Amino acid sequence: MTQQQLAERVGIKFQQIQKYETGMNRVSASRLWDIADALGTSVSFFFEGLEEAPPQEMMGTSDMPGDILSDREALELLRSYYAMPENQRRRLFDLARVMSDAA
Repeated sequence: MTQQQLAERVGIKFQQIQKYETGMNRVSASRLWDIADALGTSVSFFFEGLEEAPPQEMMGTSDMPGDILSDREALELLRSYYAMPENQRRRLFDLARVMSDAA
């Protein structure tokens, strides 16, 4: 199935499928449900083979807390981030990604 065909079945533009595929955009639970339905599979298919706790290398850094949402500073950062307009959030996200790659 092509990206175009999948997009038509899900009811979105194929560019959005490309963004999901490359990781540029995250896939919401409801959209994942739609994609699984369009592909004739269950949502659990996308999680087969994953361990319960991802390895630290998948989490980014080894010094990150196990439950990031229990960290007060992380929550404050998230609240501030989502209070920004989307275009500014994207620019800040890109900057943070570049800075973390350089570290």
